[in-house]
Amino acid sequence: MPAEALGLALLGTAVALGIMTALWLLHLRLEDAGIVDLGWAGGLAALALLYGALGTGFAPRRVLVALLGGFWGIRLALHLFVRLRGKPEEGRYQQLRKEWGAAGANVPLKFLLFFLFQGVLDVFLSLPFLVSSLNPAPRLAVLELAGAALWLVSLVGESVADAQLARFKADPANRGRTCRAGLWGLSRHPNYFFEWLVWCAFALVASASPWGVLAWTCPALMLFFLLRVTGIPATEAQALRSRGDDYREYQRTTSAFVPWFPKA
Repeated sequence: MPAEALGLALLGTAVALGIMTALWLLHLRLEDAGIVDLGWAGGLAALALLYGALGTGFAPRRVLVALLGGFWGIRLALHLFVRLRGKPEEGRYQQLRKEWGAAGANVPLKFLLFFLFQGVLDVFLSLPFLVSSLNPAPRLAVLELAGAALWLVSLVGESVADAQLARFKADPANRGRTCRAGLWGLSRHPNYFFEWLVWCAFALVASASPWGVLAWTCPALMLFFLLRVTGIPATEAQALRSRGDDYREYQRTTSAFVPWFPKA
């Protein structure tokens, strides 16, 4: 299995880096680095489909891997495309562009490294898909069925959160205000919370396979990035710049991540 896994992982790396390089070239023309997010989600979908198609494990399990990872990644990429289409570059990337430019760095090169890093991250995060696609066990295990059920619940939660936020933003009267509708009244980032649960679902499915315990490094890494690096910190910094005191009050009263009752 390790030799098979290495071969598939190398092919996946080539695919992920190829996608990100092509998107970096496109971003130079569009002057919008936000397309890296589409590439990140679409790249993971591509790897799930690739491993599902070329893996040597039990065929129904490979179909499950392709469906869970492929559908999730394509849905997220389409959601991001609709959200970003026709709009200026997202504030997080504008801020990076300003900071790198002020420091005298080669901004296009810095963004190339940033795009490629996202491709490498895709390869690492596709580990649950890889180990599952190579599992030869002739029937689906209880852990895999439980993981699929958690995936479905998580995807519904993330979709509901996205829809509530989109509906709030579509009302011109809400410009400059913070969404507190539905799940957003229980968590400042319910979309991130349910996205993290999706990764727990992927790891749960992989746990039934040899080497599957390694897949739990993926939700652990996602949690670190969401809480400490590119998720909540960057999103909230931009929200504070654009919404000021309204968002500070939201921070004071509302859970940052796990949905919970608001403070008085």
